[in-house]
Amino acid sequence: MKILMVGDVTGRSGRRAFVNHTQKLKSEKNIDVVIVNGENIAHGKGISQSTFMEILSGGADVITSGNHIWDNKDVFKIIDREPFLIRPANYPEDVPGKGYCIYPYRAKNIGVMNLSGRTFMPPIDCPFMKASEILRELKKNCDVIVLDFHAEATSEKMAMGYYLDGEVSAVVGTHTHVQTADEKILPKGTAYITDLGMVGAKDSILGVDPEPVLKKFLTGMPTKFEITERSACIYCGLLITIDDKTNKVIEVERIFDHVD
Repeated sequence: MKILMVGDVTGRSGRRAFVNHTQKLKSEKNIDVVIVNGENIAHGKGISQSTFMEILSGGADVITSGNHIWDNKDVFKIIDREPFLIRPANYPEDVPGKGYCIYPYRAKNIGVMNLSGRTFMPPIDCPFMKASEILRELKKNCDVIVLDFHAEATSEKMAMGYYLDGEVSAVVGTHTHVQTADEKILPKGTAYITDLGMVGAKDSILGVDPEPVLKKFLTGMPTKFEITERSACIYCGLLITIDDKTNKVIEVERIFDHVD
């Protein structure tokens, strides 16, 4: 089985790149399942009903999110009824949505978890304890389990990787929009990368037009950020190959492609 985990899709340009390039990748690399972080698909912040459907129809099987999940209020129309849209599990229990799902593929069940970090991020429940809690449930029904850990600090992401090494098939970081070059299989068999990167405008600052970002850094004044639409895009992710007999990870491949 080959699972592609894709970094934060950002704005309309990112959606277009995701839709145009995912099918090509699936065909070229024989990819079975695509899991994508979609918290920035609606003009850079949040998820709307229409952008969710666009990504789903463009090749995503499961859509994860992060701290921007609530930024577009349209998400409340779908988050409780879409089985493969998840938000960080370490929000309080009574918030809408769910923090994990089970995606069936052929004879396998793939458990997908979503957690948010706490270092340099909004206050939220402990992701490590929540991961252990969810695993007790997922291990009863799943052959493969992967985690999208939406966090800022590289140390916190690495700590999660080693915390779950041997317990899950993959721990991948999202949130920074900058891909790291540390893809590996950890000592006990878990696929890992500190950050997947993004799908978005190449000539941008995290998918955003550079001018207003520079103005904010230079002046400290409030500035409206705009998603860059005029640039070619990059497409970032991690391809994880899992042995169908043992359910063990046997290979990881970092994806960093340029998309016109």
